[in-house]
Amino acid sequence: MAECTAAKEGFVTEMPNLKQQFDEQMFSNGYELVNGVAMHTENPEHFLIPPDVIKRHVRPGFYIELRIDSPRFSIHEDAPEKCSCPSCNGELTKPVLRHDHPASLVPLPEQNVPSRGWGEDFWVQVTERSGKLLKGIVDNPLVEARLHGLNNEDEIVFHEDHILRVHDIHRQEIVAGMDEVDLKELAQWIGSMRE
Repeated sequence: MAECTAAKEGFVTEMPNLKQQFDEQMFSNGYELVNGVAMHTENPEHFLIPPDVIKRHVRPGFYIELRIDSPRFSIHEDAPEKCSCPSCNGELTKPVLRHDHPASLVPLPEQNVPSRGWGEDFWVQVTERSGKLLKGIVDNPLVEARLHGLNNEDEIVFHEDHILRVHDIHRQEIVAGMDEVDLKELAQWIGSMRE
């Protein structure tokens, strides 16, 4: 059902669909959402992401992790030359900040981290889904907000490929909602991880 944004003026305007919102979404200073599938392809042993069968079961109310980053900024002189990626423990030439949990689930201590132009992993609570596109609310105070313009409680639209993690609290619910074909696909993925 279309929502009216200008009904008082005598005409009806539909809210843009998720594809339009995704296509029009831009972040400041060259920041973009990181494609988890591409990162996994580049570093499959260390950068692990949920399999498609899990991502297909993500729905409103679920917490998922995304990353925003920009190649525009480099590390500061006082930062380490190389550091460990919080997602994969691989080496990075630019640090990535990480929020371990959504702020609405776990009380977070006040963060006093200087903004450095680094990448940042953060949690989003999904509010809407249409095919492989999702919309959600940012659920962390972001350190780099002044650079990329994305703040806690902002809406964000993203593709399934951007999902880096599904929060652990959803594991049982996801598996319980799977049919036989999904369970077989999940078992095959788990088997491939052990090889």
